[in-house]
Amino acid sequence: MVTYTQLWRADPAAWRAAGAAWSRLAEAVGRRAAELGAVAGRVTDGWRGAAGAAAGGHVRRLREPLDAARLAFVETDQVLSGFASGLARARGMLAAAVAAAGPAHVEIDRSGRTAPDVTVTGIDRVAALHAADRVGAGIAAALSAAAMADRTAAAALDRLAAAAAAGWPLAVPRSRPPFGTPPGVVRQWWAGLTEPERRWLLLFEPAYVGRLDGVPVWARDLANRSLLAGQRAGLVRERALAVKTAMPRHAAVSASHRLVGLMSGIDAVSARLSAETGERAYLLSLDPTGDGRVVLAVGDPDRADNVLTYVPGMTADLRAVRDDLGRVEALAARAAAVDQAQRTSVVLWLDYEAPSFLDEAMFAAKAESAGPALHRFAEGLRTTHEGPPAQQTVLGHSYGSLTVGTTARTFGLPANDLIFIGSPGVGTDEASTLGIPPSHVWSSTAANDPIAYLAPGWREPFNRAAALLTDPLSPDLRPRPSEDLWFGRNPTDPAFGGRVFTGEPFGHSGYWRADNDALTDIAQIALGPEHQSRVE
Repeated sequence: MVTYTQLWRADPAAWRAAGAAWSRLAEAVGRRAAELGAVAGRVTDGWRGAAGAAAGGHVRRLREPLDAARLAFVETDQVLSGFASGLARARGMLAAAVAAAGPAHVEIDRSGRTAPDVTVTGIDRVAALHAADRVGAGIAAALSAAAMADRTAAAALDRLAAAAAAGWPLAVPRSRPPFGTPPGVVRQWWAGLTEPERRWLLLFEPAYVGRLDGVPVWARDLANRSLLAGQRAGLVRERALAVKTAMPRHAAVSASHRLVGLMSGIDAVSARLSAETGERAYLLSLDPTGDGRVVLAVGDPDRADNVLTYVPGMTADLRAVRDDLGRVEALAARAAAVDQAQRTSVVLWLDYEAPSFLDEAMFAAKAESAGPALHRFAEGLRTTHEGPPAQQTVLGHSYGSLTVGTTARTFGLPANDLIFIGSPGVGTDEASTLGIPPSHVWSSTAANDPIAYLAPGWREPFNRAAALLTDPLSPDLRPRPSEDLWFGRNPTDPAFGGRVFTGEPFGHSGYWRADNDALTDIAQIALGPEHQSRVE
């Protein structure tokens, strides 16, 4: 059993750094494995015949143990980082118990036993004893959580050590469900695989495992991390080819600009994956084709108490992912600050083709096409979660709120709460049509967010702007938020039927600023009913 003193002195950041060190080792081993792959290719290309084929096969076989070790090193990072997260939660629980002891006139000794301070004048002895019981129960719960994290991490490391001692046995799986299979069916299939079969899939079919909803987060993360270097190298080769081909100069420049943007996005994702501070990131999907897509979680959704999925809007893509990663970090940090005792995972879900320009954002087609994927992803998070169900929240910003609303209304979203911020409308006029109680549908739009004045129709916004230019001082012409927006009734309008919270007037992109009360309200909604009563 973990003792009070051990937990009080524990340093989650040190364990997080230890995990990151294993991740760096995995990257180094991965580079060596890639070099062996290149050697095998050169052998095969330059040495024909049976002897050349045998030599190439031998070099390729040398790579397999390196790939297996790389996976094990990343999994070690997952285990140690998960332990760090569990320790941080237990320390938060302990800190809350200690903070409650002082006002209750309860003293705590270093062994974790509690005793009421009955010498203080005016304190009711019975009340003090009850307070001591509550503080003691809080300490016991914190120590129990720390002990559980310790046992879980030790068991996982033992399992990895046993696999290494056995030489990383592999076995070809007997079946593979196709993409689009319901996550519950996928989860049953994965659970029925042996560990050698799972390891074979992670080694030889990572692109398949990495995008399959219903596969546990840890496995998807392993698979997608193994693909990153190759995905970036492919973009480098594509750019070199674009420059060399005889395509018109403007086309070559455009292609080069797009590819450089995608490489920059992958670099931003890679930097977050290798960060030594903060919650560990998990890569659930990355697609470098087109404008690029990515799904990344800060904190493990499968083990979190709360999961907040953020769906961004217009202009969101892999090339511009730095801003969205910053928003995810801000949400995760605020949730941790509001309640240290709960683990909250924040997921960036950018697995749809968001509009790039206004001419695309004026129509609901891209939101509608995203529906099946968002529904399946949310179902997958429910299916793979370990332990009691997490508090699941889905947040849509700008056009992303239309994507969330359309999905909830058409396909359903397995969420406890929905949040719409800076919304142009969510595809319905009533919160009651979204598949969850209207009291769990939330919205906020800043007073100076221009999207609140986007009335329906083709001419109204332009008529309003022309009138303002004609007589900008007229109080009758000052813009007022529209009850009806481009894609339905304003979700902040009382007639919509949801709940509204307010923030500072920081415009369309200011909801994630540290000094905006809206950020705290979003965190409190994501933390569940106990905190939602504080939302204003």
